[in-house]
Amino acid sequence: MINLPVYNKDGEEIDSLKVDEAIFGGLIRYSLLKQAIVMSQANKRVGTAVTKDRSMVAGSTKKLYRQKGTGNARIGNIRTGKRVGGGVTFAKTVRDFRQRMPKKQRILARDSAILAKLASNNVLVVDKLKFDLPRTKDFINVLGNLKVERSCLVTIADADENLYKSARNIPKVSVVTVADLNAGDICSNSKMLFTKDAFLSLLNKKKDSKN
Repeated sequence: MINLPVYNKDGEEIDSLKVDEAIFGGLIRYSLLKQAIVMSQANKRVGTAVTKDRSMVAGSTKKLYRQKGTGNARIGNIRTGKRVGGGVTFAKTVRDFRQRMPKKQRILARDSAILAKLASNNVLVVDKLKFDLPRTKDFINVLGNLKVERSCLVTIADADENLYKSARNIPKVSVVTVADLNAGDICSNSKMLFTKDAFLSLLNKKKDSKN
């Protein structure tokens, strides 16, 4: 059982939550974690790099001169990759790097990532994280009070435009909803910051899925 303190915006501990490791699978599945991270990074790649091969370069397809009898090295047409202005020999083409994982594996990988963060004391819970207006300075003050000094994944229960706008200019801080949590984003950030509502909703979903 993991005892998880709950803080307010000023960094003061006001409550605590008890988390059973069994809810998140009880163990960290490192092979699934690696697969999920590789998939996440691969899906961010934009495979649009293209270079011209010899079929795309303008020029005649006729052999420049006969094979033998000229005293020169043998050569093909002007579009060959051996000549300046010719096509690239192994040209780059549009590629799709996307990978897929079954839904159950993605959920297990996400749970393993959260459990790894819990085990290393890199999960924080704040009671509320609401802003009347978008204000980056206020959000930076909250992170400072909670001693978040490195990259952080802020997880909320439902979409909050003011919170998104307050965080978007802070380097290495991103905001996601519980429904959008994935192992790749969790592992690419040093810490996780949950709102209390978000963490409880995640626990309730896990309990409902097991019943």
